[in-house]
Amino acid sequence: MFQFVIILYQNLKLGQMKNIVPLLLITALICATSCKEKTSERFDLLTSHAWTSDSLLADGIDASGPGGLLEKFKGDVVFKVDGTGTFGQYTGTWMFVDNQTNLVIESPELVAALTTHIVELTETSLKVTFAFTTLEGTKNIRMTFKPK
Repeated sequence: MFQFVIILYQNLKLGQMKNIVPLLLITALICATSCKEKTSERFDLLTSHAWTSDSLLADGIDASGPGGLLEKFKGDVVFKVDGTGTFGQYTGTWMFVDNQTNLVIESPELVAALTTHIVELTETSLKVTFAFTTLEGTKNIRMTFKPK
């Protein structure tokens, strides 16, 4: 590449080089602006606004009330672009896994990482499901959120 530049310089007159310099600068600028890291549609949908809980169900029964299994997930959920967020009363990190079909939420306040399956993610709806084992057995959880 370096030899090409030297040969180009030697073969072109100074006047012609003056015309090439602006062209090279414009090309470099176009490359720099178009080479931004692109995000996926799912990433953009998830992080574009805050979500608020719509229903929090355990085995089909509301579990968002006082003393409910999902009480602390009630409220707003924010997925920030840097991978951090708030999930009701929890704060922590989030990430997509399994080709963006599942969502993992980690928080010091949770006993373990929570891996949820994304059932629906649109501009107007976020629905996730997962199984949660308690002393009484396994509970099938379904959490739905709408834009705030």
